[in-house]
Amino acid sequence: MMTQMVIRALGGRAWMFVALLCAIAVLVPVLNLVVAPDSFFHVPSYGVALFGKYLTYALLALSIDLVWGYCGILSLGHGAFFALGGYAMGMYLMRMIGDRGVYANPILPDFMVFLNWQELPWYWYGFDIFPFALVMALLAPGLLAFVFGWFAFRSRVTGVYLSIITQAMTYALLLAFFRNDLGFGGNNGLTDFKDVLGFDIQSDATRSGLFAASALALALGFLVARIVTTSKLGKILVAVRDAESRTRFLGYRVERFKLFVWTLSACLAGLAGALYVPQVGIINPGEFAPAKSIEAVIWVAVGGRGTLVGAALGAVVVNGAKTIFTGEMAEYWLFALGGLFVAVTLFLPKGIVGTAISGWTALRQRRVSERAEVSAGPAPMAPPQSPAAAANIEPVSTARSQSAEQPI
Repeated sequence: MMTQMVIRALGGRAWMFVALLCAIAVLVPVLNLVVAPDSFFHVPSYGVALFGKYLTYALLALSIDLVWGYCGILSLGHGAFFALGGYAMGMYLMRMIGDRGVYANPILPDFMVFLNWQELPWYWYGFDIFPFALVMALLAPGLLAFVFGWFAFRSRVTGVYLSIITQAMTYALLLAFFRNDLGFGGNNGLTDFKDVLGFDIQSDATRSGLFAASALALALGFLVARIVTTSKLGKILVAVRDAESRTRFLGYRVERFKLFVWTLSACLAGLAGALYVPQVGIINPGEFAPAKSIEAVIWVAVGGRGTLVGAALGAVVVNGAKTIFTGEMAEYWLFALGGLFVAVTLFLPKGIVGTAISGWTALRQRRVSERAEVSAGPAPMAPPQSPAAAANIEPVSTARSQSAEQPI
């Protein structure tokens, strides 16, 4: 059963995207670690970390596309799930510092010692174990999404109202995590990480490993999303997106379907945040900012809503442009981003990939129509008639006329 679902999910050209990610997961670390630094094909260490960050953004964009492109839920708060996953991984990395911190306390992180905390809070227990931290990176955002969605969807909150509530949720978390007494580092957040799984977090080998893990996580997230969208569940989600009232009238419990895909999307966003933190070296409340979530929605719109591949591509393209643009004219980047969003909305409403798919489909249909016309041959032509000749009109069958006049 599962094998059939995977085969169906990789149908068409979807397998090419997964294969590309797997190839990148192997090729980029090799070009960084094996190829000589003076070679043209060498990938520098900063490039590995930068592209690894782009891959985590791509996974975040894919999670948004899963709920927005296929279920019609426009989330302006997915940055909250991303940040919660990042904090879960950051807590593990902080516990791994041990007595190598500034205050050399083997139990308490430096910011707790600075704030005169006497003991480790109970919700920090277990984060010195990597599997526990990884599970929490999925469970924490998933649980928040489940509770939020349970109340929102049962109350039938939809459209712009739901988008505003998701934005309010991430803003509330932003304000909460700014507090020093919450136990998450306050305004400074969590930083100064030393190692992950016993490996130096600053070494080239560790950065390459994190890059490979990000590429494989994106491939896995894409595969999970494809399994959902190509199944019967995916068809129901599209029905909910296009006609929620009609789908509910047919007997489907719309709330359950929306709650499932919403929670799954939050878990994928949390996984993206967990991979993001060790590559950038910091997590702070700024990741909860509503602007972060809105920017992620723009990635999806630029790449192509409802395509999955387009969402990932849009995240990479927009963030690549951001890196280049901010290096030259940082103060104009937000204007460029807004202009890009307006241009895509006006001229490419389906995004880059969506427009390409539509154009390719129209071209194929046109070619099929032309081939059908050629194979059918020219239409038979009637023999020329003299202007004085009677019109060549076939007489109506006498038997047919008589049968039509007979009473029933």
